[in-house]
Amino acid sequence: MMSRAVVAFSGAEELARYVHTVLCDRDALDPNQSPLVRTPLNRGARVCGLVFHVEGPRLLRTSAVWSADDARIIFYDSSGVRFQDVTLSESPALSEPGPQGPGGG
Repeated sequence: MMSRAVVAFSGAEELARYVHTVLCDRDALDPNQSPLVRTPLNRGARVCGLVFHVEGPRLLRTSAVWSADDARIIFYDSSGVRFQDVTLSESPALSEPGPQGPGGG
C-alpha cells in the first residue's frame, strides 16, 4: 500500500536530504555509500522539477520525481512501483539544482 504524507521544506537542499533519506531507508542503504543523483526535469525550455535516484548493490535503483509545478514528490521502488506520494504544503523555489551526479546530494 502506498503511503501519503504532507511536508514542508524551506529550501531545495532540505528537500534533497529528505528524498535521499526516504530512498535509502526504503532498501536499507547506507546514505554515505549511496550518493543521491539529481537530473533536471524540463517542460519545454524551463526546469519544472528534479528526478532523484540512488543506486545500491545488485543494480538496485530507487527514484523520486519532484514536480515543483504540482508541489509533489512521488517515490518509486526499484521495480518502478510507487511506494510514497508526498504533497508539499510549502515547496522551495526551484533554482539551479546545484551539483548533479554522484556526490551531488
